[in-house]
Amino acid sequence: MVNLTQTITQSMTLYPLKFKPLYKYKIWGGNKLRTELGKSFTEENIGESWEISDVKNDENEVLEGELKGFTLKQLIKKYKGAFLGTSVYNTFGNDFPLLIKFIDAKTPLSIQVHPSNEIAIERHNSFGKNEMWYVMQAEKEAELIVGFKEQITLNQFESSLENNTLLNVMHNEVVKKGDAFYIPTGYVHAIGAGVLLAEIQQTSDITYRIYDYDRIEEATGLKRELHTELAKHVIDFEVHENYKTTYSKAPNKSNTLIHSPYFKTNFIQVEGDLQKDYSTLDSFVIYICVDGSTTLQWNNNVFSLKRGETILLPAAIENILLSSDYCQLLEVYL
Repeated sequence: MVNLTQTITQSMTLYPLKFKPLYKYKIWGGNKLRTELGKSFTEENIGESWEISDVKNDENEVLEGELKGFTLKQLIKKYKGAFLGTSVYNTFGNDFPLLIKFIDAKTPLSIQVHPSNEIAIERHNSFGKNEMWYVMQAEKEAELIVGFKEQITLNQFESSLENNTLLNVMHNEVVKKGDAFYIPTGYVHAIGAGVLLAEIQQTSDITYRIYDYDRIEEATGLKRELHTELAKHVIDFEVHENYKTTYSKAPNKSNTLIHSPYFKTNFIQVEGDLQKDYSTLDSFVIYICVDGSTTLQWNNNVFSLKRGETILLPAAIENILLSSDYCQLLEVYL
């Protein structure tokens, strides 16, 4: 991290920024972040690559260029609305509102739920954790858990925990590459074994584990902590008609994928050249490359982006030219 006493000079113009990933060991992690996405680490069981994070003590640093080594927080404090967008800065101040990850589940994640903004602020002085998933690769018959098969009461839910039958009441979805899901706070959910995905979420690391397959942590020899008392009063027990999102993949345009009050995500398939004009968008933009590769041309500079990489366009950047024979991007902004 660059020392704050080191001044960012006025000559340091904002440019498209890549950040150094933070790799997270997880009991359920595998090696697809390395084998599928080309991430560089030697540890085993790396389950998450945090691509763009402002979580305290887990802040990414700029990877290259004049601003190499600076964190999101440092950039926001210096550039304010030019970095975030004026309206975003007025709402969030020096806090970056999103956390971008890639997740590799070799074995299932715990069944869990996230609290709303109101509850997270009250209990943890944190944002809530509304999030979305975009499946980048999945083994045959790999599944996600989202919501319940049928509506149950709190008492029935508690009984399923006591009887070890929670898995019997959960709703499973077999998934494939390109499937997308919005997971608002209150939805009970889990990523199943064999799924590699991109996750877009609010900046929060608050998770309530409900069920964890009685797994033992090597370091402690103990089962992982559960948070059922915290969880049970934030759960949405309603059964919803559809959990998977349907969307268009028309080439060379921003196809609406998931637009929520907390972030907007579009799907872009680049074929040839695509000019993007953000002059009327008062927000930063993040590109997540989920397949193929592309170049970004801006201000006579060329930046590359390939599958498994992310890049952030500060709000001051108004026009980008994307060029590719074939590339699929998630376009994220507020």
